Amino acid sequence: MLTDLDPTDREILALLQKDATLTNKELAFKLNKSIATVHERIKKLKEQGYIKRIVAILDRKKINKSLIAFSQVLLKEHTAETLIQFENEVAKFSEVMECFQMTGAFDFILRIATSDMDTYHLFLRNKLATLNNISTVQSFFVLSETKSETAYPL
Repeated sequence: MLTDLDPTDREILALLQKDATLTNKELAFKLNKSIATVHERIKKLKEQGYIKRIVAILDRKKINKSLIAFSQVLLKEHTAETLIQFENEVAKFSEVMECFQMTGAFDFILRIATSDMDTYHLFLRNKLATLNNISTVQSFFVLSETKSETAYPL
């Protein structure tokens, strides 16, 4: 829980969310702490699962992933086995960036990144539609991106 963290831990997390390339020395300077203290705190935050992984966020247009689709998926059956099977299979598709099980009219929503509509169509026809137990797929395509954040407010 976030309440288990002191202000220094929260500040470390906030700074790393904005720029994970900051060195322990740079963090220590910003926080007015020793490098050893920052190192130990980051190690602890990783061990406790607050920091899951450190990644580079790429410009999707520069790597030819210009088309983003949000696809809602409705399954025919809703047993624990069929839900898990769908999650396991869809997680194998490199085009699927995120998969969330949802409440409401659809069971899952997927964020899918492809280069263009033709590539999305091939993904839908040759991958997603081949999965067992799918009843309906309804897709929405991003026209513009106003805000895209990866940092959670602390």
